[in-house]
Amino acid sequence: MHETTQEVVPVRARSRVDAGQAVMLVLAVAVVIVVVAMAAARFGARVVHREQAQAAADAAALAGVDGGRPAAARVASANHGTMVSFEVQGDDVVVVVTVAGERATARATRAP
Repeated sequence: MHETTQEVVPVRARSRVDAGQAVMLVLAVAVVIVVVAMAAARFGARVVHREQAQAAADAAALAGVDGGRPAAARVASANHGTMVSFEVQGDDVVVVVTVAGERATARATRAP
């Protein structure tokens, strides 16, 4: 009969080999977390700018009802926006404002 011999690998030797894999896994997870956090921050900033643009457009449209184009432009600027267009359509005023690249449209009316 032949006896089969198996090589016994010490537990410490295996642990040293696997230790490098754990470091790579931790680094990969850290990179994914950073990328997701950056995307979330960028999305959040866009949402905030969009809301600021809408608030500026709303205020500019209301100001434009009584004060015309100069008042609307002044109010849009005071709200950190740039008035892109101003239209009078009958009793309505339609204003388009941009804030940090985000565009918003608002309509106000003179009707009681």
